[in-house]
Amino acid sequence: MKRFLTPIIIGMVILTAPVMAIGASLTGSIQGFQCVTQGKVCPIGMEDPVIAAEQVFVVLVDAAKGEYYFVPNIDRGIMARHINEQVKVEGTINAKMKSIKASNLYVMDAKKNWKKTWALDLEDKIYEDIFGGKLQSGS
Repeated sequence: MKRFLTPIIIGMVILTAPVMAIGASLTGSIQGFQCVTQGKVCPIGMEDPVIAAEQVFVVLVDAAKGEYYFVPNIDRGIMARHINEQVKVEGTINAKMKSIKASNLYVMDAKKNWKKTWALDLEDKIYEDIFGGKLQSGS
């Protein structure tokens, strides 16, 4: 009986656990959450008004399907700085929550090269240098 139940129990645990992909990356553009949920791309050339109106920014990975991911551990200001730009975010993806816990953020430059603009370890180092301790909310 145990031989029969063990695979079933293991299968149930796997199916009910959140889907996590460690060491994964997403490529897309930074967009305002309201723009994305309304099926729009944030208007190019109007970034400042969009930034003022939007509270949350996401990585839009597939505009045709409206597929996006939240990046909760990167500050809104950093995300806003790169609105409408092509980015690559490395980290741990939680497909169930449509989010990625970022470890690195890269922005594509004019020569089509990726330039690292943010890293979790660098943020932790700055926080430690300034405040004398580890960043609690982003770690």
